[in-house]
Amino acid sequence: MATDTSSFLVATQNVQIGIGSQRQHHVVSHSWRYLLPHPQSLHNLREIAANLQGMDIVGLNEVDAGSFRSQYLNQAVFLAEQIGTPYWVQQRTRDWGDIAQHSNSLLSRWPLQEVERHAFQGTLKGRGLLRAIIEVEGRPVQVLITHLALAKPGRMRQVRQLLPFLQTSLPTILLGDLNCGQGACELRLLREEGGLQSPTHQPATFPSWSPQWQFDHILISEKLQFAEVWTCARQRSDHLPLMARLQWKDAEKNLGKASTTGILSQAQ
Repeated sequence: MATDTSSFLVATQNVQIGIGSQRQHHVVSHSWRYLLPHPQSLHNLREIAANLQGMDIVGLNEVDAGSFRSQYLNQAVFLAEQIGTPYWVQQRTRDWGDIAQHSNSLLSRWPLQEVERHAFQGTLKGRGLLRAIIEVEGRPVQVLITHLALAKPGRMRQVRQLLPFLQTSLPTILLGDLNCGQGACELRLLREEGGLQSPTHQPATFPSWSPQWQFDHILISEKLQFAEVWTCARQRSDHLPLMARLQWKDAEKNLGKASTTGILSQAQ
């Protein structure tokens, strides 16, 4: 976990509702797990949480909000407890009642403010944007969680619906499975019209057993910068987690002040 006010840790993870796909053939052989409960899911979720230990802000995709297939376990709450992030919020994107409750979720070690849930308009329902303001060491930050469509036309429509949320002076972090790589038109639109930045180097996250595509993204606005970006080889989903240490761009000039404040706090 971040220990100073100049940096903090964020992550994004498509958890695949705890299915635990680790090989290509699991795409078919584990497909029944999208609808039926299975005893391996808790172990898979614990492994996912172990990968995310120490994160300050976590964006989750494909997490079940508590239905028959997850044995009525709200997986976001379970992961928040395992990781040690006391604050969480959820957006159900596909609510099929008792059968399945797909969601985007946000976990945070800081309180969440101004939470909003927005459904993307399109031919098919089930995609949306979860928005919250988080006070990161006293600084308000807008955090957006989304999971874009599989098809490019759908992704482009969704990105255009997302762009108005980027017209803000607030530092912004966008987390999610965007189903496209760094060179895609969708990412260029987010950078050129949305003012977001990608890391200089970003590891591939999909498929987890042989990563080839940069489907999972951490994008930030100009008031923030990347200090580190990494993933991990331990896999309990078809996506690897993507993690980053973020810094404020004014971190260097404020570092001395932040350190002094920390020493005073400890003395008290």
